Amino acid sequence: MRIRLGAAGPLRATAVAAGATVALGLCTFPAAAGDADLTSVAKQGVSWAQCVAGQPPPGWPQEEWDKLWAGMDCATLTVPMNYRKPGDGKLNVAISRRKAKDPAKRQGVLLLNPGGPGGSGLLMPSFLESEAIGTSYDLIGFDPRGVGRSTQLMCEVAYWEPPRTRPTDDQFPAIAAAARAREAACQRAGGGLRPFVSTANTARDMDVIREALGEKKINYLGFSYGTYLGAVYGSLFPSKLNRSVLDSSMHPEWFYYEASKQQAVAVNQSVDAWVKWVAARDKTYHLGSSVAQVSAALDAIGKQLAAKPIPWPDTPDFPQIDRNVFDQVVGFWATPRPNWALLAELVGKIKESVGGTLPPDTGKGLHALNKALNPETFNEIFPTVTCEADWPADLNVYYEQMRLFRERYPYGRGANAAEPTECTFRSFTPPERLVDLKRKGYPTGLVIQAEFDPATQYDGGPAMASKLNDNLVSIADEGSHGQYGNNPCATEKINDYLINGVLPGSRTTCAGAPRPDVPADGDAGRPAPRSDRSFEERANEMVKTLKLDRKF
Repeated sequence: MRIRLGAAGPLRATAVAAGATVALGLCTFPAAAGDADLTSVAKQGVSWAQCVAGQPPPGWPQEEWDKLWAGMDCATLTVPMNYRKPGDGKLNVAISRRKAKDPAKRQGVLLLNPGGPGGSGLLMPSFLESEAIGTSYDLIGFDPRGVGRSTQLMCEVAYWEPPRTRPTDDQFPAIAAAARAREAACQRAGGGLRPFVSTANTARDMDVIREALGEKKINYLGFSYGTYLGAVYGSLFPSKLNRSVLDSSMHPEWFYYEASKQQAVAVNQSVDAWVKWVAARDKTYHLGSSVAQVSAALDAIGKQLAAKPIPWPDTPDFPQIDRNVFDQVVGFWATPRPNWALLAELVGKIKESVGGTLPPDTGKGLHALNKALNPETFNEIFPTVTCEADWPADLNVYYEQMRLFRERYPYGRGANAAEPTECTFRSFTPPERLVDLKRKGYPTGLVIQAEFDPATQYDGGPAMASKLNDNLVSIADEGSHGQYGNNPCATEKINDYLINGVLPGSRTTCAGAPRPDVPADGDAGRPAPRSDRSFEERANEMVKTLKLDRKF
């Protein structure tokens, strides 16, 4: 599950004869008049063709965009909109492929999903082809129903209240009214399709992909919300799933309001760890020599910014740094451990700039890392798929939680993580209950989880591993989201499993990215490191080193 703020946020099988049951989709669906439609869906093949790049999204140079699509195959499949009534209409699902680099070592297909809900997966084969899995697997990407080049789910544009980390009680009704308006806007534009854009139906679409590819089984690598999608696929189609990796897992019981709140909890855990680290280095950062002093300094800076924000020029979304922006910057910058020294330096510069202006070099560096940390923008799938579970209907539940979060977990998303969403005012009834997750009939898989994951809180990993009886790889003292290709230890274990079938121990631990090599105050023999490079240069280097600009 991706971190979601408002649009202005800084982070911003085959069918059988009538009377039997239909094997394609969900085995318990009774056969109906639309069986012929399911038969045609099951028997369709794949007509691959060179992918067409098209126009790049904002910020992508056309030449770089074209390279990502070059040499990759694309195709379109049709799936039922409603698997219970396949005659009611069909949808398109766009898929992509990069063939295994060594045909002699090919082990089948590896379906990929980046998360979301609502993430486009068509380019994932390009992003991962340089990894070891690209040698022995056909890497298969796809845009889930409703997304990108698949049949799109559209919502009308509606008003977003700016995300607030510490909203006052008198701001609560406006936040709720904006969520109600967004739900109405989505219902007006996508009401016919919305009930059928769900995790279970996307999993059924995955099995259509498997059948069209002529594969008896698929292998699977999913990130974030994609971990839940993989668990649902394995629960519905256990005989069709071989190896599976769930990287940065959702909790199997937090759907979806609790998952949102736990994002703020996780970020504030990282802030607490960072505060303790800074307090041990007061001679370097001058923010206090104890946890209490550093915490008080942050609170004092925040209150000063609430009274008099600092201008932040050349940043259209945030022309100034007020307490709300400061809370978000501290929260999300505190999650990557190697970033801690830059954050401490930045907080010091903001403290010095209260009542004045932020130095241009500092502002540019802040903008670079802020943009990299938050490529996510609003899409129509998130406020649809997350509504497949019931949310509290009583606004007082949200208001009470927002009061708690603005006091206890104010950094990062803060109370924004506990506020009502479109799902509070859901205008459709989901046609089926959430799938009961279980692993019965497919091999033991891997769950990968970072200790301080800011998007899918750590507890989700052990819980999902326990639910599925999978093996768990924990990443200690790590605040990033998505470990494959980023954490060398986890990447090696995933490769050994996917390529060689070798499982790590049932519970193993990898080290996270190291904290900055800044000596504590008591370490008199080691002076604090100095740099001649600008803050902007160091911030941009951090983005590349931590792969914060990864596109999935």
